[in-house]
Amino acid sequence: MPRMLLGLFLYALGIGITIKAHLGVSPWTVFHQGMSNVFPISLGQAVILTGLIIVVLNYLFKEKIGLGTLLNMSLIGVFIDWLFKLNLIPNSTTMVTGILMLVSGMFTIAIASWLYIGAGLGAGPRDGLMVILTKKTNKPVGLIRALIEFAALMLGILMGGKVGIGTAILVFGIGPIIQLTFKLVRFDVKKVEHRYLG
Repeated sequence: MPRMLLGLFLYALGIGITIKAHLGVSPWTVFHQGMSNVFPISLGQAVILTGLIIVVLNYLFKEKIGLGTLLNMSLIGVFIDWLFKLNLIPNSTTMVTGILMLVSGMFTIAIASWLYIGAGLGAGPRDGLMVILTKKTNKPVGLIRALIEFAALMLGILMGGKVGIGTAILVFGIGPIIQLTFKLVRFDVKKVEHRYLG
């Protein structure tokens, strides 16, 4: 459980770092901003609602739900709102610091994914979808993640989410960085045995 909670907090931190880079937000954050435009909810609440929707999609793909799935769905949004309310992440003021923050944020997200998926308590909604599609297509995890990010981006733009150069960096960077990180720590998502509810 501590590994899971640390992973979820680091995931929220990674998202926060990429937002504070001020070069454009990640595809999922564009999607969440779009939801905040369409519905009267905070960014964190949009993260929670999105997680719930994806859990339903995962269920339709016959992906089992674990405690980790539910914690991911609820806690990342709470952690994001908390990090921003307390203003714990500094703002980037230059292009160089912005790029450094984007890259460090992506690696933070990748490490977070390894921590909480590897905890074996069920993948989070978004990563559950990534795992399902990786297993079903037998394609590299980096490619699958990139395609999911692109779909989230397009939907987010349609709902009025904001994009920038950092968005493009995140679209093409997050998949390979997750794949590289998983390779460095010798982590294969296909071999994780999750403990599920029910």
